Amino acid sequence: MKLYAVSDGPPSLAVRMALQALNIPYEHISVDYGKGEHMTEAYEKMNPQKEIPVLDDDGFFLSESNAILQYLCDKYAPTNALYPSEPKERAVVNHRLCFNQAFLYPQISAYVMAPIFFDYQRTEMGLKKLNIALDTFETYLQRGGTKYAAGNGLTIADFPLVTSVMCLEAIGFDVRTRCSTVYDWYAGFKQAHPELWSIAAKGMEEIAEFEKNPPDLSSMVHPIHPIRKQAAKK
Repeated sequence: MKLYAVSDGPPSLAVRMALQALNIPYEHISVDYGKGEHMTEAYEKMNPQKEIPVLDDDGFFLSESNAILQYLCDKYAPTNALYPSEPKERAVVNHRLCFNQAFLYPQISAYVMAPIFFDYQRTEMGLKKLNIALDTFETYLQRGGTKYAAGNGLTIADFPLVTSVMCLEAIGFDVRTRCSTVYDWYAGFKQAHPELWSIAAKGMEEIAEFEKNPPDLSSMVHPIHPIRKQAAKK
């Protein structure tokens, strides 16, 4: 099994956490984002979306981190509590996965990641959208009253949510003051699962460094995002 992934991308980190939790051996093939390796024809054959990560399970290529998380559990650990089989419990897990992918992470990505890697600025509107998404997550956690995002036990839903919130910590965003329940869940995960958190922590360190010193992506040709112009060297 191979995982084509980056070292600091939340979706990549979430899948790596699941592989670790499930004790599934795999080869991590690093994708050089700065060189645009995900935009090549060879990569497109694995994933026409040209997004990261991609799982190669003996020639079966699967993209979309949520789908990868679900597949790993279904094939390699069908009775594992990380992806419960009881319909309502699984529905909550699936909901949290969708919530992160469609509602929370897009706002975190737009506010945190896009200005680091591309020519975007953080705006008041972006902050407003981010706070709405965080407040919604706070509401789900408060109403559920559970230790983890989708119940009282760890599930695959926690992995992408943790790696999303990790981005906020990387830039020093004060989650604790605004959303104390989110903060307690996040801190609780770190304390209860240090071996899994260590995967995300390394990614967070890279993002924090990029926040101070944005990477040079001037050689990348991206079909959507504007590339930041680098100052001429004297």
